[in-house]
Amino acid sequence: MVRFVDVASMQRWVAQTGIERIVSGMAEMIEADFRRWGEFDKRPRVASHSPAGVIELMPASDGRAYAFKYVNGHPDNPRRGLQTVTGFGVLADVDSGYPLLLSEMTILTSLRTAATSALVARRLARPDSQVMALIGTGSQSEFQALAFRALLGIRTLRIWDTDPAAMDKFERNLGSLGFDVHRATGAAEAVEGADIITTCTADKAYATVLTDDMVVPGVHVNAMGGDCPGKTELESSILQRASVFVEYPEQTRIEGEIQQLPADFPVTELWRVFRGEAAGRTSPDEITVFDSVGFAIEDFSALRYLDSCVAGTEYAAEVNLIVDPTDPKDLFSLVSAGALTLALN
Repeated sequence: MVRFVDVASMQRWVAQTGIERIVSGMAEMIEADFRRWGEFDKRPRVASHSPAGVIELMPASDGRAYAFKYVNGHPDNPRRGLQTVTGFGVLADVDSGYPLLLSEMTILTSLRTAATSALVARRLARPDSQVMALIGTGSQSEFQALAFRALLGIRTLRIWDTDPAAMDKFERNLGSLGFDVHRATGAAEAVEGADIITTCTADKAYATVLTDDMVVPGVHVNAMGGDCPGKTELESSILQRASVFVEYPEQTRIEGEIQQLPADFPVTELWRVFRGEAAGRTSPDEITVFDSVGFAIEDFSALRYLDSCVAGTEYAAEVNLIVDPTDPKDLFSLVSAGALTLALN
């Protein structure tokens, strides 16, 4: 039997556990798995691009467990009443090859993305950071706000989106949750006085959401929206005067902000920071950039964390996904006349 977490079960688990508690626990597991970097079989995600968007598979394994996520990114979907990003994932046992968990991963990915962003900012942002600017208030924005409060204590937010309805939605969702939200009239105003800037826009285009003059010394930039080939948010000169941190260079150089720069542009891998082999922030005036594209080990960690929380609970149904003939070599017995008659009856 396979544990199965559908959308309704995921909603109940999140509502009853609390987003901030979940992202805090998930962040710890992500960091622990990144510290085991050498144990993982790693590769860039397998992407199938089209003019409308991208469909991807993101696999990772530590030799004991295997996980993959199916995920899409279609920026025009909201105009059709559909989500920009959706996903589902599988966690499996390497020794047998049998799946252990099948789960929705649209909500779970938002949780793990927020957990990763805040986890990295805890290492790279100034310890006295109090204000975060959010450029883009779409589906990920509330998760980011709650994760940064949980891990860094951020309560003051300055927001901007080209879609006023998206800002209305953000203020409506977080209005009663204890944040001080300033609604800016543009990106430049939003970043004024911000210690952390999060960019998270959806358009699949080379864009300049954040210009060089908006980034002052000491700021940490959580650059999330440059996450596929041909899609960026930061002016390249920001990267050239910052310390840039990435999950997996082989993937980020294809999909991240650094796709704008030469292939030998220096970056620091996060796993080295988590292991103490490389420095994070080195001075109060340093500009740090997390060129975030999302990496499969984060999904691996998210699925493991979810499984540890829901196994044996009401949130995980058990489904018969794998056939189980009496004789493992006699698969045909399951579709023979006798078996079909039994199934019909």
